[in-house]
Amino acid sequence: MKAEVFDCNKSTFLCDIITVYGIMNGINSIFGVFEMSNERQQQILQILEQKGEVQLQQLKDFFPDVSVMTLRRDLTSLESDGYLIRTHGGAVSAKKLSAITGEEDAYSRRAAESIEAKLRISEKALPFVEPGRSIYFDAGSTIMFLSRILPDDNYSIVTSGGNIALELVKKQRVSVVTIGGLVNKNTLSMSGPHAMALLESINIDIALMSASGFSLDSGFTVSNVYECEIKRKVVQRAKKVIVLLDSSKLDKSMPFTYANLADVDLWICEKPLPEEIKAEAEKHGVQVI
Repeated sequence: MKAEVFDCNKSTFLCDIITVYGIMNGINSIFGVFEMSNERQQQILQILEQKGEVQLQQLKDFFPDVSVMTLRRDLTSLESDGYLIRTHGGAVSAKKLSAITGEEDAYSRRAAESIEAKLRISEKALPFVEPGRSIYFDAGSTIMFLSRILPDDNYSIVTSGGNIALELVKKQRVSVVTIGGLVNKNTLSMSGPHAMALLESINIDIALMSASGFSLDSGFTVSNVYECEIKRKVVQRAKKVIVLLDSSKLDKSMPFTYANLADVDLWICEKPLPEEIKAEAEKHGVQVI
């Protein structure tokens, strides 16, 4: 007996039913994936609400059955919706970042890196900012956090950070001087010949400095040659140099070196330095906290 082959041309109604059924199954499958993705993204937002920031590896541990690529897409989707800002290896809550920095521009993305570490460093640095002395605040997100928690007292501060100056002038008793010059959009720092000329005429007791990277071979480095010149000049003129640098910048070298360990008096980090770096710092008389 010959098997009968179903011919759609002979039964348009049945073919329509089969087609619709297939489409509905496809739609249901798509919506099922969408619902799972939406539920996962809500969980990611809950984690960010609690912690403020999260690393991609932490999300992978939390969602072991989800690929890293899928989690990256989740973060990208949430960023496009304005819930978070992507950082190197993770994300930070847009709400927390706005509360801390008060900024929503390109600088904010740099400020989003290692927020908890920068806050910890700024708290450690606070006792070294002494009233009644000439203090230099370098440009940088960590020093911006320090500016926010600085008490309203009799401080005399010179700064290369435009945003730092704006934060400090909110305090009634703080005297603020900016060095002027060209403003870098990525760091909001000022540099140039006019800034260099001003620094020649200013006395600096304590300089609180930042850097983009540190390695034993290259020292404290930055990516902009003009900013490097400003930092070098400040280090030369300051009686005491304090570097605020978090552990994420260790073993990284930018093109321009502005200081070596021998130029620094105190290094503040959010956690203990690796033994090799710590030993070299102590060899050069650098106090590490």
